[in-house]
Amino acid sequence: MSVAQGQQAPAVPSAAADAAKPAPKRQLQAVRITTPPRLDGVLDDAVWQSAPVATQFYELEPKPGALETHPTEVRVLYDDAAIYVGTIMHDISQDSILRELSARDNIGNSDWFGVLIDTYNDHLNGYQFILTSGGVQVDARYSPANGEDGNWNAVWDSRTSLQGTDWVAEIRIPYSAIRFSKAKDQVWGINFARQRRSTRQKFFWNEVKPQVSGFVNQWGELTGLRDLKPPLRLSLTPYVSAYVNHYPFNEQGKKNATTSFNGGADIKWGINESFTLDATLVPDFGQVQSDNQVLNLSPFEVQYNENRGFFTEGTELFNKGGLFYSRRVGATPIGFGQVESQLHTGARQADGSRSKGEFVVQNPGITRLLNATKVSGRTSKGLGIGVFNALSNDVYATVQDSTTGARRDVLTQPFTNYNIVVLDQSLKNNSYVSLINTNVTRAGQTYDANVTGGLFRFANKANRYALNGRVVYSHRRGKAFLSDRNISDQDGYKYYLNFGKISGNFTWSVDQGIESSTYNPNDLGLLFSNNSIEQSINANYNIYKPFWKVNNLRTFGSISYSLLQTPTRYQNVGLYLGGNTTFTKSFLTTGINLDAQPQTRDYFDPRTYPLGRYYLSKPGNFGLNGFLSSDYRKKFAYDISYGARLFVVDGDRTGRNTVALSLSPRFRVSNQLSFVYSVGYELRRNQMGYAGGLDGRQPLDVPLQRAFGQDVLMGRRNVRTVTNTGTATFTFTNRMSFNVRARHYVSNVHYRAFSRLHPDGLETPVDYQRNRDNTFNAFNIDAVYSWWFAPGSQVSVVWKNASAAFLEANEATALYFDNLSNTLNTPHNNNVSVKVLYYLDYLALRPRRS
Repeated sequence: MSVAQGQQAPAVPSAAADAAKPAPKRQLQAVRITTPPRLDGVLDDAVWQSAPVATQFYELEPKPGALETHPTEVRVLYDDAAIYVGTIMHDISQDSILRELSARDNIGNSDWFGVLIDTYNDHLNGYQFILTSGGVQVDARYSPANGEDGNWNAVWDSRTSLQGTDWVAEIRIPYSAIRFSKAKDQVWGINFARQRRSTRQKFFWNEVKPQVSGFVNQWGELTGLRDLKPPLRLSLTPYVSAYVNHYPFNEQGKKNATTSFNGGADIKWGINESFTLDATLVPDFGQVQSDNQVLNLSPFEVQYNENRGFFTEGTELFNKGGLFYSRRVGATPIGFGQVESQLHTGARQADGSRSKGEFVVQNPGITRLLNATKVSGRTSKGLGIGVFNALSNDVYATVQDSTTGARRDVLTQPFTNYNIVVLDQSLKNNSYVSLINTNVTRAGQTYDANVTGGLFRFANKANRYALNGRVVYSHRRGKAFLSDRNISDQDGYKYYLNFGKISGNFTWSVDQGIESSTYNPNDLGLLFSNNSIEQSINANYNIYKPFWKVNNLRTFGSISYSLLQTPTRYQNVGLYLGGNTTFTKSFLTTGINLDAQPQTRDYFDPRTYPLGRYYLSKPGNFGLNGFLSSDYRKKFAYDISYGARLFVVDGDRTGRNTVALSLSPRFRVSNQLSFVYSVGYELRRNQMGYAGGLDGRQPLDVPLQRAFGQDVLMGRRNVRTVTNTGTATFTFTNRMSFNVRARHYVSNVHYRAFSRLHPDGLETPVDYQRNRDNTFNAFNIDAVYSWWFAPGSQVSVVWKNASAAFLEANEATALYFDNLSNTLNTPHNNNVSVKVLYYLDYLALRPRRS
């Protein structure tokens, strides 16, 4: 096949080139048109024949560097409003073109074609538009901070069709969906990708080498772009929603069922060719997927996924440095757990009787946002700028006097402003420097917080070695909430350096980091623990081409060493080894990880501050875990993961170990209907851990409380956890789907013995009779019907069913079916909602000139 005019001839096959050197950049010329093609999935418009053809794709998986056998032909057109991509993908037969239907942003078991665009040609940031053979749209952003960010969504149009043994994709990407400069002549980074699902092959037009560090830097170039004028990007997406909520309070004067109606809008405005403002006014996040609640026995908070679209879409700049945990915005009020301490206690009356005092009537667990705004973009010089701001209103708990019935409000969250500013300068050689500032300002007497960080990455010209680093300073000022004392961790710092070889089959790195004892970014970020000095040496050796009976092999190893920073004391040493591979014929993917640790010191589990005096000594241990994942092309497939950890004998303590197993079978009934079930089991035997604080109101705790002083009660316990999750999905069309997901989680803790933890890790047995066993159950159902009735416009109907129960002492049980029965008989909250979004684009609404 001859090479079309305007396209650079294919490079020498990669087997003859340096595998760690990027392939030469191929070029494709885009053709300007005056009459747009008809978007119907049939490339029969005459304008398509005028465009040069990009063909001869290179394979990435499973055989990197091989040329495609079944050709792909891509053409690119553009006009004053959009860029058009048409492609014909030749195949053996229609049966070889897999076409499972799925929800938007879910590829499923399907062939697909992708367009990847780097509009500023900075080799770091890019857009991805994927269209499956069933017509399902998938889009994403690429950035150094987030990698491939599938949460980003754009409004674009597309069509597909089957034509004999070929399938055709036709895509229209309006300029309002992307950002680019005003330069008269432009060159964009470009690449095209194709997956043949029947053979598990993935191809790229400009060769992408797995040995080369980076992805966007391995794209080709799109030329011929002239006189592009960024349009006025202005869109409004108003919404209306209605909720019916039912909870069986069964209390006189209190309704079991309530209703609510909401309205608001999302606004997107292109300030100029580089920057876009996104705002959400009176947002409604009531339809997001329920959190996977768990029993948390650790000293650290649980990190939950972000499911709110506004905080997942287009946040690549704000995630630089890991200083932004979006769940902080609209989170649980900071005074949520302090309401009980604000209650007026009972008082003795004149007749000698005693009133009961106040009780909590209502204590909201979330903070309702007033609005949130993002401004972000990147100039033609490679400077990325991002500004994020959100406002939340006062939150109050309601308490009531038991005697008089009088009610009053208790402030749990003051009016709060959340703000982030990011500057990110792209540099040559896939490098960058960044500056990030996060700020939380609260009304009233409570404290404010500010964090500033600098980041950099410098790679050499050959993209073989890189130096990464960051320096972060945190500052908190003011009083603790509902207190007269100053906040304790007012100033803190963090730094991190990493240097290594980043390209080739063999890569390595060395790094060191310090987090001071007062470093605290948690008002808008997430840090589980500070006060550490850590170093590690890491190495990877990967084989990317098939050999023996496998398609590839990826291995890694590392040694890490950690100290407490203040005072400087030993924490742990760890050795880690692992690898994974995919077998050639069965496409069974498997991996295994091994680790070993000598005796370690846990300064955090005892919950005593300042750190350093108390620690829980953990004996040497060895861990093994791995996974198996079968071929998803088959109607029946499965995933298995397993793990085990063994501890050496610790004095007279024996039998300490952990075993875990999860199994997730899936069955695809047809291209429209599929089921996935997952069951997980974990047993931690004879685990040592914090048993909870001693309570002066408990008679059995009083003697220990007097004797312990600052010493800590620890417990030897068995923890058994079972999780069952089932999902069913029916996809009516590529724009309409129904999904139902049910999850039951139960975790039981049974204490076998107790000890007193003294300073420097010394433990002595203690005769403690109070029953500290507990069981936590959580049950959720999320059923979602979604219909994208027009580009960017959606109707969704959601039913949520939820319950949770925490059982203590004699009520706690390790029997699974007893827990399931208790869960089903616990009062459930049922919520049904309907939400309508309608996308209004200024360019489509403006009057057309004659």
